[in-house]
Amino acid sequence: MDVYLPIANLSVNGLVIVLLGMITGVLSGLFGVGGGFLTTPLMIFYGIPPTVAAASASTQVTGASVSGVFAHRRRGGVDYRMGTVMVVGGIFGAGIGAILFRWFQAIGQIDIVINVLYVLMLGTIGSLMLKEALQTMLPAEKGISRSVKKRRHHPLVTALPLRWRFYGSGLYISPLAPLILGIVVGILTMLMGVGGGFILVPAMLYILGMNANVVVGTSLFQILFVTIATTMMHALTTRAIDIVLAVLLLLGSVSGAQIGARIAQVARPEILRLVLSSIVLMVALRMLFGLGFRPDEIFTVVSL
Repeated sequence: MDVYLPIANLSVNGLVIVLLGMITGVLSGLFGVGGGFLTTPLMIFYGIPPTVAAASASTQVTGASVSGVFAHRRRGGVDYRMGTVMVVGGIFGAGIGAILFRWFQAIGQIDIVINVLYVLMLGTIGSLMLKEALQTMLPAEKGISRSVKKRRHHPLVTALPLRWRFYGSGLYISPLAPLILGIVVGILTMLMGVGGGFILVPAMLYILGMNANVVVGTSLFQILFVTIATTMMHALTTRAIDIVLAVLLLLGSVSGAQIGARIAQVARPEILRLVLSSIVLMVALRMLFGLGFRPDEIFTVVSL
């Protein structure tokens, strides 16, 4: 089933795009990540321009997040107060990201910036996830018991002024910490078309010290509203969203998120992290190869 993408100016197999959206949805339900960190590079590999892939992926991440939030809300897995603070920071960060996106676009460097950011982010996150997954699995294989330590927030969080109680997360910390975290994620969402959950989830666990039971649902809550804001900003400023591409991605992602949420309830977390980290590192290596590969035809973007 071939469909034409007007903004991207090319024809693609619609079933392949729907499948990519479903993969994103499953990741969203499993890990609380938007999934755009894999969907965007996969679309780039498929031949879709990086700017269109990044802008359209943010639209699709919204659909996956809606479905995932409802799935986790039913079991009380969302801290709405914490999520709201991060949403405010995320919207502000998306505004900063829109300015940066337009600037890089104007100087003709946005495609290379998107690719470099993906190589750095995927390589770092994939390596950390792989290390944690192996550390979790190895003691179990040797029969060594492992004491579970209570999570505590980072000392820098303790040093911040003001204190709020976040009952859902079991925290009494400064709201500036989740606000700053939201700003960083908002910038990345605008530039890379990602929900930011692959940074947000580890940061919520190891920097904020949140209760693990509400991390995934709260992450999806933040991603939902920030990607809505990002989509609107892309539509008004960059005009890089391909509505046909976004709709095809949405068709797969909404159903995929429900599947992912159900798998998350029965699967071993360390196995899931091991699989995801392996996929992330493979994608990072493929993008790194693409940066160093010299194409047969070279194009440059100039302003007229």
